[in-house]
Amino acid sequence: MDRPVRVFGAPMDLGADRRGVDMGPSAIRYAGLTDELDSLGIDPDDGGNVAVPSPSHTDPESGHPPEGRAKYLDATEAVCRRLADDVAEAVADGHVPLVLGGDHSIAIGTVNGVARDRDLGVVWFDAHADFNTPATTPSGNVHGMSVAAILGRGSFAGSDWAHAPSVDPENVVIIGLRDVDDEEGAALRESDVTAFTMTDVDQRGLPAVTRDAIETASDGTDGVHVSLDMDFLDPTEAPGVGTPVRGGASYREGHTAMEIASRKLGGDLASMEIVEVNPILDDHNRTAELAVELAASALGKRIL
Repeated sequence: MDRPVRVFGAPMDLGADRRGVDMGPSAIRYAGLTDELDSLGIDPDDGGNVAVPSPSHTDPESGHPPEGRAKYLDATEAVCRRLADDVAEAVADGHVPLVLGGDHSIAIGTVNGVARDRDLGVVWFDAHADFNTPATTPSGNVHGMSVAAILGRGSFAGSDWAHAPSVDPENVVIIGLRDVDDEEGAALRESDVTAFTMTDVDQRGLPAVTRDAIETASDGTDGVHVSLDMDFLDPTEAPGVGTPVRGGASYREGHTAMEIASRKLGGDLASMEIVEVNPILDDHNRTAELAVELAASALGKRIL
């Protein structure tokens, strides 16, 4: 990594059912993120945390679209707008933004900030598709709508805070799927988004899948955003996540995927976020420590 990194915390838990992911940024920092970046020769500039309202001070029913349900949508919009501004400023200053979540709804802000002045590809490592809309979601949780929001699907169409017009569905790739809702899956199959399930990973191997994903996301774009939901990993490796799903990537597979992304992208890595670390559910901060290790691999750390 030949560019400085600016770290932002987004202690957001409004997009999820379980409380606790708001402590994710603190847990990741406590796990030694700054020291790890320093050891790579990266100048880590910490931009602090974006302000997030408390659920107890927020109306969960505010901001619902005409059809469907999206909890805390007004508050989520406000947070994502602030985060997008911070990320856009970091990009303008020549930094690579590294955003620490928080639940996955913060990706709406990260991507919109990075994509303001460039065509952006996205590689999304996740057990879930995050492709629901307010009309299809069974839960109303916005962290399950992030990809749909970024692509302007359903009631997110034309929204100036969520929909990122410079992100083409053909340049969006999801890796690691193993828990997808019925309507969400049908919409994903009909879209131009590329999706790799864990069955695909088992059959082809994660290295081949990751290489294909990077090529698809970078085709004709000015950079690629890497979004890492820690539930991409198997719960035996990352127990401290809000929505664990068995059958995920192993410890070594996680590092391999990040190392391949780093090698293939090089200077085309536009930004990265690590989300859904929940210290309440963790075991001695294992998941946050793994998040730090994976961030280092994505930013250039090698065994030799």
